[in-house]
Amino acid sequence: MKELIKVMKAASEPIRIKILKMLEQRVMCVCEIHTVLGIAQSTASKHLKILEDAGLVTSYKDGLWVNFMLADGRQNPYASNLLGNLKHWINEDSEVIDLIKNLPNTQRELICKR
Repeated sequence: MKELIKVMKAASEPIRIKILKMLEQRVMCVCEIHTVLGIAQSTASKHLKILEDAGLVTSYKDGLWVNFMLADGRQNPYASNLLGNLKHWINEDSEVIDLIKNLPNTQRELICKR
């Protein structure tokens, strides 16, 4: 039951749902996520940590970048089910549509100037 509760709590925050919807589109770094959402980088990092602890998101280092992507679901079957269903949920929501539209214009090299 602890794993289910962890996933449900992680998914109970609107910003974290937005992060998951963005990561459905592509791998992103924290600087891209905080820029698109208009939140502090530390806030984005805290949300990503909660999502990662729940098995919804995973990360890997690539040179200077830490890339975040949706987890494959092997760590937690509840996370896998939620991610599978989320792909079909709220795609028509105006906030989600606007976020997805802005993703192609968000480039980490310009944001972080590296």
